[in-house]
Amino acid sequence: MDYSGNKQPVSNQVQPVTQPPGFGTMPTAVVMPAPPRLPGCPPGLEYLAQIDQLLIHQKLEVVEVLLGWESNNKYDIKNSLGQQVFYAAEENDCCNRNFCGPLRSFTIRILDNFGQEILTMTRPLKCGNCCCPCCLQELEVQAPPGTPIGYVVQNWHPFLPKFTILNERKEPVLKIVGPFCDCKCCSDVNFEVKSLDESSTVGRISKQWTGFFREAFSDADNFGIQFPKDLDVKIKAVMIGACFLIDFMFFEHNQ
Repeated sequence: MDYSGNKQPVSNQVQPVTQPPGFGTMPTAVVMPAPPRLPGCPPGLEYLAQIDQLLIHQKLEVVEVLLGWESNNKYDIKNSLGQQVFYAAEENDCCNRNFCGPLRSFTIRILDNFGQEILTMTRPLKCGNCCCPCCLQELEVQAPPGTPIGYVVQNWHPFLPKFTILNERKEPVLKIVGPFCDCKCCSDVNFEVKSLDESSTVGRISKQWTGFFREAFSDADNFGIQFPKDLDVKIKAVMIGACFLIDFMFFEHNQ
C-alpha cells in the first residue's frame, strides 16, 4: 500500500488480505477501513488514532495442543467491532522456542491489512530471575522498522509485576502495574496502565479468560488493550508491545 498519497482505499467489506510470509494460509477477513494519512504519524499507525481499544487473539496451533511442541506465535489484532486492524507473527528458530521457552528472545513483526510491515518488536534474551534487578526484561518497538519509537522496561518489585513505558527518547511516559497473582480461574487478569506517579489509571491490558479447555491444553491467549483515544499513536503501539511482553512472561507456558 502506498502511504505517500492522500487517497486511501476505504472499505468495510469482506476482502482478501495479502498473505505475508510466516502467517500460513490466511482467510478473507472484515478489515477496518483505511484511514487518511496523518502528518507526523509513522506509516500504518493511522489506524490507532481512531480507536481506544484493541483485541488481540493468539492463533491456536494444533501441533502445540497435540505434541506440546512450541511454534511461532501468531496473532490477529482487531478493533472493538471485530474488524481486522493488524496481523502479528513471531519470528524465531526452533531451538530458541523450545529450549528457552517463554524466556526466549524474539522478533514480532506486525503487518497491516495490505501485507506491509509497519511495526517491529524485539526482545533480547535475559534471565527470568525476578530476584536479580540486573536481569529485568525489556522490549523495543520500531515504526517503521529500524526506527525506535518506544520501549517497555520491567521495574524490579518484590511482589508485583511492574513496567514502565518509555518514548523514543527513553523518557518515562506511563506505568503498568500487574496483580500479585497472575493465575485466576474463570476470570480476566488485569494489568493497569497508570500515570507515572501511579495515582490515576488511564488504561488496561487484560488477559481474558478463554475457557477451561483452552486454558488447560493451550497457551493461545486472548488480550484486550484499553487506552485514551487521544493518546499518542506511538505510545499506543508501545502498549501493544507491552501486551506481547506480558504474554510471554506470565502466560506463555508449554502445556
